Amino acid sequence: MKLVDAHFHVWQKADLPWLQGPMQPRIFGPYEPIRRDYPIQEYLEDTRDTGVQKAVYVQANWPPDQAEAEAAWIESLIAETGWPHGLVAYADMTVPDVRPALDRLARFPHLRGIRQQFHWHSNPLYRFATTPDLCRDPNVQKNVARLADYRLAFDLQVFAPQMAGAAELAGACPNVTFVLQHAGMLEDTTDTGRAEWRNAMQELARRPNVVAKLSGFGTFVHRVDAAHIAWLTTETVTLFGAERCLWGSNFPIEKLWTDYAALVSAHRAAAGGLAEAERRAIFHDTACRVYRLS
Repeated sequence: MKLVDAHFHVWQKADLPWLQGPMQPRIFGPYEPIRRDYPIQEYLEDTRDTGVQKAVYVQANWPPDQAEAEAAWIESLIAETGWPHGLVAYADMTVPDVRPALDRLARFPHLRGIRQQFHWHSNPLYRFATTPDLCRDPNVQKNVARLADYRLAFDLQVFAPQMAGAAELAGACPNVTFVLQHAGMLEDTTDTGRAEWRNAMQELARRPNVVAKLSGFGTFVHRVDAAHIAWLTTETVTLFGAERCLWGSNFPIEKLWTDYAALVSAHRAAAGGLAEAERRAIFHDTACRVYRLS
């Protein structure tokens, strides 16, 4: 089966503040092995013989004022290598009017979406946004709604307690497709945590313009856990349907504890009980539709 990797990064260490200076605690644990350049050539070597035919780059937290430079660099890689095939860039949805930033980004022909990470957690190590309720901010809702005019998706990154607000955001922007990062970032794997995650995910699943990305499942467990991946895949597909699920590797983050072939194998196995059409949707068709990959 042909695969589309709907979530990966490449980077140059010099461009990323979080890879420079003293190592700071991160959500995915110690990361010394990836505090270096991860070029597109290495990604292509990692994916060799895995079935990956296309890939979507997702912004990697360059300084906010360098969003255009990040997008320009990715376009240069596409011109040089033909990879990746889609680009999710950064824009600040909290400004009074995001349209000038979107107008500047719109010159990049492979732009398919925007990501600004809204996830907030009581644990400071898991916290990215400054406040937990950005999804409910009227200005944020107005700016995200404007993505429809540019035919851009919004990569949505929130924890379970934020999903009610995220559902409100999706409802306020019915013409925008939301791509829920890492299937809602389950970080509490106790029975209580799983139940809270499932209940919150149900709210988002009721919004037809939200799709779920099956990616980053090693973020909090720091390993390829076949049972964990299978549980999250089954639960998410049950809630959203395979036609509203898409797969992503989250490389090179997951490279901290696995190789690409093992990761793909675990996700294929997790979806092994589904019908062929459902597997094709998860690993290819949904990503092609959402990110407009030809």
